[in-house]
Amino acid sequence: MRFLFRRHRVVPVLIMVSFFIGFTGCKKSEMLQLAGTVERKTLELSAPISEVIVDILAEEGERVEAGQIVVQMDIEVAQAELNAQESALAAAEALQVETEGEFKRQESLRKSRVASERALDSARRQRDEALALVNEKKARVLQAQKRLSDLTVTTRDSGIVDQLPFEIGERVPAGGVVAVVISDEQPWVRVWFPARAVSRIELGTEAEVKVEGLEGTLKGELENISREPEFTPHFALTERESAHLVYESRVVLKDAPPELRPGIPAQVYIRISK
Repeated sequence: MRFLFRRHRVVPVLIMVSFFIGFTGCKKSEMLQLAGTVERKTLELSAPISEVIVDILAEEGERVEAGQIVVQMDIEVAQAELNAQESALAAAEALQVETEGEFKRQESLRKSRVASERALDSARRQRDEALALVNEKKARVLQAQKRLSDLTVTTRDSGIVDQLPFEIGERVPAGGVVAVVISDEQPWVRVWFPARAVSRIELGTEAEVKVEGLEGTLKGELENISREPEFTPHFALTERESAHLVYESRVVLKDAPPELRPGIPAQVYIRISK
C-alpha cells in the first residue's frame, strides 16, 4: 500500500485521490480523500430585449428574496406596444361582433328562403376570419404583456446578489446578464470517484468535508454519481494516469454557512466498503 500512496501523490491537487486504509480488526473499509471545489446554484438574470436600465434595486452582497425586483429596465417602448396591441384587439373584437350578427341575420334569411346559400357562406367565412383575427390579436397582447413584465427583472430564488455587471443608464443587449444571484440552496462539493470505488459506495453515504479557510469540518452526504465515466482531466502527468476512469460526483454540504462562496477548494473524506 505504500507504493499506491506514493504513486497517487504525483497527480495534481484538483484530482488527487489519496487512499487511507481503516483498520477495524479486519480490513472492512477504506477511507477515500477526494479533492474538489465548492459549488452553488447560481441564477443569471437576463434582459429579454435590448433596453436601458433605469433602476437597480439591490446591491452586490445584499440578500434578496424570491420574487424580489433586482433590476428595472425602461418600459416606455414596451408599454406603448402593449397599448397598440390592446387597441388592435378591441377593433378585432368589434369586427367579430359585427360579423357574428351578420351571419345570424343571413342564417335567418336563408331559413326563410330570402337569402341565397352563397350569401350565407360569405357571412360564415367573414365571421370565421374575424374570430381568427381576434385570436391572433389576443396572442400578440399576451406577447406584449410578457415583454413588458420581463423588463422588471426579479429573482426566482432567494439568495445573495453576487454580480451586477451593468449600471443605471447603460443599454443592455438582448439576453445580456444584468444580475447574478447565488441561491440559498444547499452547496455541494464536486469531486471525482475512481472507477474502482463506484461499485462499493451507496448514495446517501455520509462524508466529512474540510473547506479551505474554515475551521473544523462540515457534514456532507453523497447525493449523486454520474452514470458516465470520464478520463482523468488532461493535466494528469503521465499517459498511464490519464487512462484512469473517474466519475464526477456531488457531495452535498448539510451545515454550510450561508456566506460560503463557490469555487473554494475542499477535501472530502468518505468511507467505502472493502
